[in-house]
Amino acid sequence: MSIQIIIILISNFIIAIIGTLAYSTRLVGVRTGKIALTFAIFNILSLVSRVAVTFQTPMLTKLVEYRSSGDYLITIFNLIIIVSGIATVFAALLIPTFHKVFYKCVLCFSVDKSISKLVLYGFSKAGINYMRDSIAIPVKNDITKINFKKIPKRLTLYNLISVSLIMTGSLAPIYAGSLEPELRATCITLSSIINGLAVILMSIFIDPQLSIMTDDVIDNKCSEEDFCVCIFAMIGSKIIGTFAAIMLLIPFSYVVVYIARLI
Repeated sequence: MSIQIIIILISNFIIAIIGTLAYSTRLVGVRTGKIALTFAIFNILSLVSRVAVTFQTPMLTKLVEYRSSGDYLITIFNLIIIVSGIATVFAALLIPTFHKVFYKCVLCFSVDKSISKLVLYGFSKAGINYMRDSIAIPVKNDITKINFKKIPKRLTLYNLISVSLIMTGSLAPIYAGSLEPELRATCITLSSIINGLAVILMSIFIDPQLSIMTDDVIDNKCSEEDFCVCIFAMIGSKIIGTFAAIMLLIPFSYVVVYIARLI
C-alpha cells in the first residue's frame, strides 16, 4: 500500500472521528449552559478535519489519473468507507471520555478566555493527569436504559441519508471519472451537487431540529434524557449511513456519468 493511500485513510479516520464527536458537543453545551462557546471551541478542532478534506480530494483524483483499473479504485474507495465507518464506531466509544475532557475545556476557556492557555494546560502535568483520569468507556447500562421508542425516527432517517450522500458524494464522482475518462473533469466537479443535496438536507431538516431540542433542554421543555436518546440516534444513523455508502458508490457513479453526458 502506497504512502499516498495511507495518508488518505488516516485523513478519513480523523474526519470521521471529529464528525462523530461533534454530536456530543451539544450535550456539553447543554450541561455547561455555554452553547455558543462550546461550538466556538469545537470549530477549532474542526479545522483539522477541513484541512484533511482539502488534501484528500486531489490525492483521490490522482488515483484516477494514474490507475486505469476500475477494480483497484473500487477496492480503495470501499476501504476508505470501511475505515471511516470503523472510525465512527471508535469515536462513539470515545464519547464518554471526550465529553469529560471537552466539558473541562469549555469551563477553562470561559475563565481564562485564551486558546493558548487552554493548549498549554492540556500539555501540562495537571492537564495530562485530568485526561488520563477522564478515560471512560460506555457501559451496558448506558445502552439498556435508552428508550428506543423516543428515538426521533424521521430525524434519524434524514441524518442517515445525508451521511450516506456526503460519503458517496466525495468518492462517486471520482470513480465516475474513471468510467468516462473524457468527462473526468465534469464528473469530479459534479461532487458539489451531491454534497449540496446533503448539506441542504442537513440545513433544513436536521440542524434546526437539533438546535430547537437543545434550546428546549435548556428551557426545561425537554428532558436531558430524551436529548441523549436523540444524540444516540444521530450517532447510530451516522454509523449505518457511512457503511451504507458502500452499496451506493457504484450506482451513484453511473448517475454522475449520466448527468455528465447530459450537460
